[in-house]
Amino acid sequence: MTGQQAWRPTRRRLTDTLLAALAPVAVCGLALGGLSTWTAYGNAGSPARITVTGGQVYLPYGDARDTAAFFRITNSGGSADRLLKVTSRGVDGAGILSRHSMTGARSASAQTVASVVVPAGGSLAMSPYGLDVTVPAKAGRQAGDLVSFTLHFERSGAVKTLAVVVRPGQDGT
Repeated sequence: MTGQQAWRPTRRRLTDTLLAALAPVAVCGLALGGLSTWTAYGNAGSPARITVTGGQVYLPYGDARDTAAFFRITNSGGSADRLLKVTSRGVDGAGILSRHSMTGARSASAQTVASVVVPAGGSLAMSPYGLDVTVPAKAGRQAGDLVSFTLHFERSGAVKTLAVVVRPGQDGT
């Protein structure tokens, strides 16, 4: 065997080894580039930034013991957050997160929800046809009254807001 023939298997092994090492290095470089771009646009590690607007409380009808409150929650941050509970000194008792769904042509069901995710860069709009806060009705309220609420989030903590008392259907719902 000549010197040139002995070199060919060694060169082949060296080429194969370099090609095998190149694939993970290329993937790591691509991932690093993507993360660098994400960070450059301010998304990496930014905390949840929660704002609560559009608070409404339905004026109870007749002798109803409970009514509902609705809010629009916006998260302009780069991390998701979770609504854990809603409290208020303006209602007699604690609010309960509930999800309503239609079960038939003229029937609906409500289910208690432990918490709700507010996605990063997204929003959550409560409505009578989905998520709401069930609160005890308070006698003597009139349309236009303001009720203070505190929404408690897993990462953002307590966020205080006001809700206006409205008649059901007043806002098109």
